[in-house]
Amino acid sequence: MVLMIEQLLTYGAVLIVSAGIIIYYLRMKKKHSAAVLAKVESAKAEGLFEPVSLHPYIDLNTCIGSGACITACPEKDILGVVDGKATVVNATNCIGHGACFHACPVEAISLRIGTETRGVDLPHVNQSFETNIKGIYIAGELGGMGLIKNSVEQGKQAVDNIAPSIKKSDNGMYDLLIIGAGPAGISASLAAKKHGLKSMTFEQDTLGGTVYTFPRAKIVMTAPMDLPLYGKVKLFDTSKDELLSIWQEAISNNALDIKESTKVENIVPLEDGTFKLLTAEGESFKTQTVLIAIGRRGTPRKLGLPGEGSPKVAYRLIESERIKDKKVIVVGGGDSAIESAMLLMEQNDVILSYRKDKFSRIKPKNREKINEAIESGKIHAAFNSNLVEIKDDKVMLNYSDTGETIEVDNDLVYIFAGGELPTEFLQNAGIEITKRFGYIIKKHGK
Repeated sequence: MVLMIEQLLTYGAVLIVSAGIIIYYLRMKKKHSAAVLAKVESAKAEGLFEPVSLHPYIDLNTCIGSGACITACPEKDILGVVDGKATVVNATNCIGHGACFHACPVEAISLRIGTETRGVDLPHVNQSFETNIKGIYIAGELGGMGLIKNSVEQGKQAVDNIAPSIKKSDNGMYDLLIIGAGPAGISASLAAKKHGLKSMTFEQDTLGGTVYTFPRAKIVMTAPMDLPLYGKVKLFDTSKDELLSIWQEAISNNALDIKESTKVENIVPLEDGTFKLLTAEGESFKTQTVLIAIGRRGTPRKLGLPGEGSPKVAYRLIESERIKDKKVIVVGGGDSAIESAMLLMEQNDVILSYRKDKFSRIKPKNREKINEAIESGKIHAAFNSNLVEIKDDKVMLNYSDTGETIEVDNDLVYIFAGGELPTEFLQNAGIEITKRFGYIIKKHGK
C-alpha cells in the first residue's frame, strides 16, 4: 500500500513537472509569436514587407515550424515562426540566398519572384537557359536568379548546354559571344574556355558588373561556389575585394578575352540562324550563339535634369577612399545611396537628398547607421527634396513640402535612382518578356 502511494506521488510529481514544462513552452511559443508578429507589423509600416526580387514562399499546409529555414538564412529577421508556422517578415530585404529553400526538412518552401499583386517582367527562358529565339540564352539576375552563387552556376550550366550545339568552322565567326562580365558572365567565359569555344565577353562597365560597385568590405558571398577552370571557392563571408581577386586570377590564368567599357547596343538575328552584335563604338561581331548575362537593371535610371551630363555626375561609387575634401550630394533613399553617403561622409561634406519624408525599404543596419550619422551631423539629410539643376560648382534643390528652391555649393553628384530593365534591348532581338505574378523559380523536385 505504501509502495502504491509512493508510486502515485511520483507519477503525480512527474505529471506536474511535465504540465509545467508544457505550459512554459506554450507561453514562450506565444511570446515568441507575438514578437514576430510585432516585427511583421513594423515591416509593413516601414514598407519592408513586400518582396522586391527572389524570395521564399511558404506552404503553410506543409510547414511544421521547425525553424530550420530561420537558422539557415544568413540575413537577420527575414523569416520568423508564428503559431508553429514559418512566415516571411522583412521580405524586401531578402536577397535570394535560397538557403531556407534547401534547409526546409519538409520541402515547404519554394523560391518565387513577384507576388499575386505585383508582377515582375521576366524574359522567356527554358530549362536550358535558351530564350524563345533559338541561339540566344540568358543566365543570372536577368532571368530572376540574383544570388552570386546561383548566377555563377547558371553561367556554367548555360554554356554546358550551348557547347554541344556549336558547329566548328574556320570563317572567323565566334562560337559564343557573352554580354556582361558579372558573376554569370565570368563563369560562362571560363566554361566556354573549358569547352574550347571561340568566345568573347563584353562588359559595358568594369569587370565584376554590379559587384564592382559594392563597398570594399561588403560581404558578397556566404556560401562556396564552383568556378570553371578554377575549382571550388570555399570562402565564407567573402568580401568584394576577395571575390574580385579570385575572378581576376581565374581570368588572367586562362587568358580570357573580355572587352570592358564596351556596350552592346543591338543583337541582330541573321537569316542563316547566326547573330550580329553591334556595339556603341560601332564595332560588329558575328557569332553562332549569344549568352546575355547582364543584371536586371541594365542601365542606371537618369533624372533628365539640366546639367546631368556633367563630368561631375556619376551613378555608382568607386574607390570612395580617394575622394576627399569635396562637397558631395547623394541622391536617393535606397541602400545603395545610403551606403555610398556613409562611405563618403568621413572625408567629405555630404548632403543626402531624398524625395520622401523618411527612408523606407532599407536594411535595418543601414537605417540605424544613417540615423546615427544624421544625428551626429556627419551627413545632412535633405528630406522632401528634389535635384532640379546641376551647375559647374553648384546644384539647385527644390523642397516639395515648402516649395522653396535653394542653391548649394557642390563638387560631385551621385545619383542612385535605380536602373531600368533592358526591355527594349531584349525585345529588339525578338526576346519575349512577360509580367509574372508569383512565378516559381525553384521548387523541390524540379
